[in-house]
Amino acid sequence: MNRLATLVLFAPALSASARPRPAPVALQDSAPTAVLTTVADVPLPGPPVRFDYQSLDIRSDRLYLAHMGAGEVVVVNVRSRKVVGTVAGLPGVTGVWAVPALGLVYASVTDLHQVAVIDAHTLQVTARIGTIGFPDGIAYAPDQQKVYVSDASGGGELVIDARAGTVQHTIPLDGEAGNTLFDPGSRCILVAVATKNQVWVIDPAGDRVLGRFDLAGAERPRGMAIDAARRIAFVANERDARLQIVDLRTMKVTGSVPVGRDPDVLAFDPGWRRLYVASEPGLVSVFTEEGSALVHDGDVQLPHAHSVAVDPRTHLVYLPLQDVDGRPVLRIMAGLAPNAH
Repeated sequence: MNRLATLVLFAPALSASARPRPAPVALQDSAPTAVLTTVADVPLPGPPVRFDYQSLDIRSDRLYLAHMGAGEVVVVNVRSRKVVGTVAGLPGVTGVWAVPALGLVYASVTDLHQVAVIDAHTLQVTARIGTIGFPDGIAYAPDQQKVYVSDASGGGELVIDARAGTVQHTIPLDGEAGNTLFDPGSRCILVAVATKNQVWVIDPAGDRVLGRFDLAGAERPRGMAIDAARRIAFVANERDARLQIVDLRTMKVTGSVPVGRDPDVLAFDPGWRRLYVASEPGLVSVFTEEGSALVHDGDVQLPHAHSVAVDPRTHLVYLPLQDVDGRPVLRIMAGLAPNAH
């Protein structure tokens, strides 16, 4: 079976009643309970300026934060809740992705049009790779040990050989790339191509584009997350502030729900089947999958909370806030388990 067939047909052995159905997604409001409560605020170094993507390495309990406005990556130990280091010299850093198997962290350095390679043990930059217009989202294909980097300026998808530390080539995308994800089900790379209103599927084995899938009703798709077990992708659209639900077996949109204006970063908790959608104005929308319905648990409004990460072990939510009383903090929040609503 080829990779595209695997993408479309792969699904875990679920009963028919448990599988997502292509009916419109129901949007319901849960009981009026605080959707997230603050557990702790961790003071962060640097000036009160913008953060961007995050990457959690559960092997080392480290959370890597792209402090975009400060030009550095901040490293926080999520067990001790303390900053354990910073990596400077990364002006305009946006995307960040930890690869524990290699002991490396990759960072998109937009002002230098490069991808920085960071030694996770020493927190030193060991290489600066490529020339790319506006490096943004990063994904890692473990089977081929390749790193994929979106070019938000429309220059294509940069492919890096992680073993050699060199650029292999650039895959033309015919548009501006949003987020890039590795899909464990198909073993493929998914790229949201905002200006084409499509999701592209790339086979890392040969870097062939297996499909260019139109998203019905899409308006500049950018942020993405995946429920790998149930073969569902969540795609956030910048222009109309809606979240689309895509069946990865058919690559068809099965429903959509409203979220905050200019949705940016998404995080999915597979254990609780909970999705967090952070938007530019600082509205974080929280949803839980229940059968064929997507339940709206509620929203949290925080200043500049447009980046979110979740720990699948503890279910804690991490929100870097650029300015709380004049300084940046990492706000750690907790929600109720799904059956507690």
